Amino acid sequence: MERAPGVFGGPKVELHVHLDGAIRPETILYFGRKRGIPLPGDTVEELLKYVSYDTPLTLPQFLEKFNYYMPAIAGDREAVRRIAYEFVETKAKEGITYVEVRYSPHLLANSGVDPIPWGQADVLSYLCPQLGFRSACLILLFMLNSPKQVCPWSSYLTGACSPDFTKHPVIQFKKDRANYSLNTDDPLIFNSTIDKDYGIVKEHMGFTEEEFKRVNINAAQSSFLPEKEKQELLNKLHEAYGMVPNTS
Repeated sequence: MERAPGVFGGPKVELHVHLDGAIRPETILYFGRKRGIPLPGDTVEELLKYVSYDTPLTLPQFLEKFNYYMPAIAGDREAVRRIAYEFVETKAKEGITYVEVRYSPHLLANSGVDPIPWGQADVLSYLCPQLGFRSACLILLFMLNSPKQVCPWSSYLTGACSPDFTKHPVIQFKKDRANYSLNTDDPLIFNSTIDKDYGIVKEHMGFTEEEFKRVNINAAQSSFLPEKEKQELLNKLHEAYGMVPNTS
């Protein structure tokens, strides 16, 4: 399968993308017509005027975008099967060698979360009065080497971060050589590919080829793959990047 040229030509690992936010608009139109469900547009261009955007909105305004097209595919097994197949095909064309995708997280968020175990709450209670909750959480994440799933374009369009990319938190992650990945989140709504996010961090945050390699190796190490398959993925990345694996 031919890959489109991109900002980073090596194989990539993506850990944060929503299947219901990564549907081809043509597929939405097809199932809307097939199931007799009205949509806000009859062509790709008309549909994208409603479901996609490129200037910051609030999080509730972003979530409203799903309401325009989800009825056309929700609950339809054939639709979900086709969407999943096309998703993998699209990601392969983007040079994604491994991806972890989630489906309908908006219905499941904050459901059945276990209590904070083994003293994490104590760490926060100690750090918060001195540093503030946000800083305390960041310190805890770094202490645990917790993988952070960064979505630069999404964080801009949902208002999660400053609109000034030079003030994005991922810059500090890069300086600290933290464990994080680069991801698209909802590429249909943000009218983007993984190349958009890589382009942003390269142009505005000084990302280099070596940092992209490190980020993807960290992403592979943080994946949910079984150990044997994870090692196979890491070997593939190291070989493609011309790097010697760190055995320490």
